[in-house]
Amino acid sequence: MAERTGYPDGAPCWAQLLTRDAVAAERFYAGLFGWECRDQGGWSMARLDGRPVAAITPDPQAGDPAAWTVYLATADLPAAVGKVDAAGGKLIEGPAGGYALVSDPAGAKFAIYQPGEFAGAGVTAEPGAMSWAEVNVPDGEAADAFYGALFPYEREPVPGGIDYAVYKVGGEPVCGRLRMDEHWEGVAPHWMVYFDVADLGAAVARLPELGAEVPVPPFDSPHGRIAVVHHPGGGGFFSLRQPRG
Repeated sequence: MAERTGYPDGAPCWAQLLTRDAVAAERFYAGLFGWECRDQGGWSMARLDGRPVAAITPDPQAGDPAAWTVYLATADLPAAVGKVDAAGGKLIEGPAGGYALVSDPAGAKFAIYQPGEFAGAGVTAEPGAMSWAEVNVPDGEAADAFYGALFPYEREPVPGGIDYAVYKVGGEPVCGRLRMDEHWEGVAPHWMVYFDVADLGAAVARLPELGAEVPVPPFDSPHGRIAVVHHPGGGGFFSLRQPRG
């Protein structure tokens, strides 16, 4: 269990699902993770054992039937947003209400959030909670330059057959960057959110009855066993992870 009350600059601190069918999404995640969703006046707060874990926001006109947005923390929202354009990104919405929606040079969307009274997810890295996030882009060097200009990331390449880098803050890993190769043909650049589960096999077995697909079946990684899930209704992707041990 990892209770959270704050996040360093650049760390994923919140996740928001924008969906055309919020009722169906709430039902899906309740079945998968046991989330309890409470209406907040136009959007729902998803909770795990009473602690906030994510937002589910309805948008009948959404371009994607369901897509996750990762929020990256900052102590100074105006300063972070002021760096976006010069670094090659684009401001899409805001800043307002403590956040801004932006895109990186490849077009991957994410939000920058300055915690106030609400700090973000109250728990991470336990079953049903967000445990990791990474940006998947075609140009790794361009992404490293962009995100390094916005946040105090220390980049650590990961050895192996893929171009992957871990972004650290104060020596601690906070998120990652993957260069998309030919296996990603047809997939737009995006931020991928990971949620932990206690038993990946059991979780994957429930997905068909919940209406989801598993385009990447469970595989082993240095950080645990992982599967990629295609959201019900033809929406975006997210990942499930069963940690080692």
